[in-house]
Amino acid sequence: MITKRLFLVCATVLTILSMSGVQLSAVGNSSSKVARIIQTNSAGDNVDIIDPATNKVVGVIEGIEVNHGAAVAPDGSHIYVSDEAQSTLDVVDSKTLKIIKRIPLSGHPNNIAIAPDGGRVYVAIHQAPGGVDVIDTRSLTNVKTLPTKGPIHNPYVAPDGKYVVAGSVEAKTVNVIDTQTDQLAWTVDMGLGVRPMAFAKNPDGSTKWIFVQLSDFNGFAVVDFATHKEIKRIQNPDLLPGKSKVTAGADPSHGMAVTPDGKTLVVCSRENNELFAYSVPDLKLSGRAYLGGKGAAWVTLTPDGKTAYVAMAVTNDVSAVDVESMKEIARIPVGYVPKRNTTGMLPAQSAD
Repeated sequence: MITKRLFLVCATVLTILSMSGVQLSAVGNSSSKVARIIQTNSAGDNVDIIDPATNKVVGVIEGIEVNHGAAVAPDGSHIYVSDEAQSTLDVVDSKTLKIIKRIPLSGHPNNIAIAPDGGRVYVAIHQAPGGVDVIDTRSLTNVKTLPTKGPIHNPYVAPDGKYVVAGSVEAKTVNVIDTQTDQLAWTVDMGLGVRPMAFAKNPDGSTKWIFVQLSDFNGFAVVDFATHKEIKRIQNPDLLPGKSKVTAGADPSHGMAVTPDGKTLVVCSRENNELFAYSVPDLKLSGRAYLGGKGAAWVTLTPDGKTAYVAMAVTNDVSAVDVESMKEIARIPVGYVPKRNTTGMLPAQSAD
């Protein structure tokens, strides 16, 4: 009887708290996660973890020389980093920020991408003949290399997870791989080296377009996913009055991302020293943000799409840009020559 009464009292208290708007959580709940920006530093041996709430570095992964690409497991348990010095994919415990395993790759790596379910990490192999290594994240082993037309610089997973899209600078190709068969489905020759890419989705979540940045081109191309053909090429705007071209750094336009609502494409321009915003699907210029640092090389967005983080490879910092106003709101010092960055949800206890 006492147990039953106690149960009823507890249930009543919980109901009152819930009705009062009090957020309830289990004691010892370790499932809460917070957004973090993972910033690699291509000329250093560390990776910076940025808190977008404070725009400060709150953690550092040490001991990865010439780190290139990064990806975060969907459950926040691990951070994966491609290690150019050792030709490995390094697996980092997200709570301790310590390397727990280095997985040998088939050749010298560049950037990486992770499947939506976190079961696979795809690693670009830039060493000839190239390809995409497939890492099983459960066994932490390299299970196969997917052949491509040319060495690979950047791989991506399409929005619906059904394809890996891999770009080759040397072969000037976009390679589309079916993740069900692990076979090359189709390629398109872009005429220039293929650099960063991003995607527009159809209403059903399938891929509508691939946005493709190209070597020596200050802008981007649009590839129709259904027809496998380039349908347009868009030049970024001219320099602002009184500004001069930034000559140091990566390609003229390097780094792009689509907001989670699918309505805005943000595009880096090292040459203009700006971040541009284009409306989707009409691809009209909707805003531009002049950046305080130099060398815009990559961009990632917060989960809500409200803030863009631009890696400034020349001045060794990251610019935070408010996407709605297209104004730079912070500059965050990081390591040497920051380039690739990504956004992930990490356990709250690993925040400090």
